[in-house]
Amino acid sequence: MVAITVILAAVIATFVLGIGDDIQQDPQAGVSIDDGDPAAVDVSLTSMGNADGVAIVDTDDGQVLNESEDVDNAVLGSTGMTATVGEPGSYSVVAYMGDGSDLDETSVPDDELRATAVISNFDVEDPA
Repeated sequence: MVAITVILAAVIATFVLGIGDDIQQDPQAGVSIDDGDPAAVDVSLTSMGNADGVAIVDTDDGQVLNESEDVDNAVLGSTGMTATVGEPGSYSVVAYMGDGSDLDETSVPDDELRATAVISNFDVEDPA
């Protein structure tokens, strides 16, 4: 009887004190990758899930792509946004939780992000 009371008290304390609220989930988002033209791949954000956005990252150096690397809008922050990657290479689509406002020229993970998760990978071929 005492054991049941102690266990019940622990369960109630967990709910009252919010213990366990700090457990972090991996960010999840839905993307569509159109590689119909292997030299220019379109990445569209179709679902935010629990993520604050997604970023397209060069897998060689871990850097978020920027406009100088033949991509428009490599950080997608709302459903319906699309980025076209035309620079040959291997890339990851990374979902993030947190403030991604300065991700356009930084590596992932950024200090301002609470969590990141790779949700997809793709390659862009050299058109030559």
